[in-house]
Amino acid sequence: MSASPEIGKIFILLKSKDEESANKRLYDEIISSDLFKLQKQMHGSSYEAFMKSKLIPVIGDIGEENLGIDVETADKISDEIDVKINSAGRTTLTTGVSSCSTRFLIVNALGPDRLLSFAKECKKLKLFLHVSTAFVTGKEGTVLETPLCIGKNITSELKIENEVKLASEAARKFHGALKSKKLKELGFERAQSYGWEKAYTFTKAMGESLLHSNRGDLPVVIIRPSVIESSYKEPFPGWLQGIIKIPDLLGDYQSSCDVIPVDMVANAIIAVMAKHGCGNVPEVKVYNVTSTSHAHPLRMGEIMDFSYQHLCDSPLTETTTKVFELMKFHSSLEEFTSSVSKAIRKQERAMKNGEEETESHTTLSMKGKRKLKYFVSLAKTYQPYMFFQGRFDESNTRSLIHELSMEERQMFDFDGSCIDWEHYFINIHLPSLKRELFRQRSS
Repeated sequence: MSASPEIGKIFILLKSKDEESANKRLYDEIISSDLFKLQKQMHGSSYEAFMKSKLIPVIGDIGEENLGIDVETADKISDEIDVKINSAGRTTLTTGVSSCSTRFLIVNALGPDRLLSFAKECKKLKLFLHVSTAFVTGKEGTVLETPLCIGKNITSELKIENEVKLASEAARKFHGALKSKKLKELGFERAQSYGWEKAYTFTKAMGESLLHSNRGDLPVVIIRPSVIESSYKEPFPGWLQGIIKIPDLLGDYQSSCDVIPVDMVANAIIAVMAKHGCGNVPEVKVYNVTSTSHAHPLRMGEIMDFSYQHLCDSPLTETTTKVFELMKFHSSLEEFTSSVSKAIRKQERAMKNGEEETESHTTLSMKGKRKLKYFVSLAKTYQPYMFFQGRFDESNTRSLIHELSMEERQMFDFDGSCIDWEHYFINIHLPSLKRELFRQRSS
């Protein structure tokens, strides 16, 4: 909004019980965020009024028909929308039933199609823009900017309605903790059977294929970012929200690590809207917004080296660097599990503060077992990306960059080949992670 203050309204679909809770979410998660601190400085006391005039919360749910939006609101906003952006997505496998295979299907697979159906009712709509993931194909090698379509680059044996039926039947059959376990297992098994590593990318592929087959004449563009991390420049270097802390790493030191700063993803979306906002998209267009396609891609081991260098220069505590030095890559899940288990046992022994050795010092407590289970689940989730050996084709993205003027490139930079990774990690990303860690500890 700083680069395009003349923008009209941005309608934001929020899952909330009523208008009051929707407005509270809008304030807590967006308006009060550091993301907009430049706007706060620019508008001063009128900042909140300005933001509320631009950002309009819409109560609904991507998992419901017609997005769960009441008829009156749907009719009103359908007269005003020019571009529809879908950035909703369920990503984790570590937080219980809400993120099991049924939720993956509802949000990642069926959600985009529900948004597409709503978009077709928008009278002024020029473009439907869907944010997917660069890992959506489930393949390594060279990943092309090609839309996914059942019967072409997805086997015709995949029947999405059957996958939904299987997940729904399992959800009815099991209950409690067993339900979560069985649904996660089902999601993993179904993904593996069709050539995907995880339910997340499998269901994202379903979502893309439904957009391709059901779009009709509606212009559709798909943005596929890789692993999104803290901002490179805008609104300031190092902006991020939320971090995951894990002791050791399951991965390959030499594998490619495709990271893209969040502001570059946002800039790519803006550039795509500018190019295709008049509806000139005869076929589904795909843009990979990534960083490993260049001559010197970032390696997983480099991140560890940069992290160690940063913590040597600016340690969190007196013992942080020593602890970090002991962290290492593990080539197998068994080796990772063993190492993390030993680390948790060591922590628990230290907490006993030299008390007499008991069996509890050699076996994990219930809390320790839950912690180990969490870390192993995280490692399994990210395992495909930690051993990734592929490259992403960026032909469409490079062409789009070359169409921009020098002034536009400076304002809306999304050229991953220009990133100085050592500078980014040591001076931007890692300091921002530390700030977020301290914020979480103090909240």
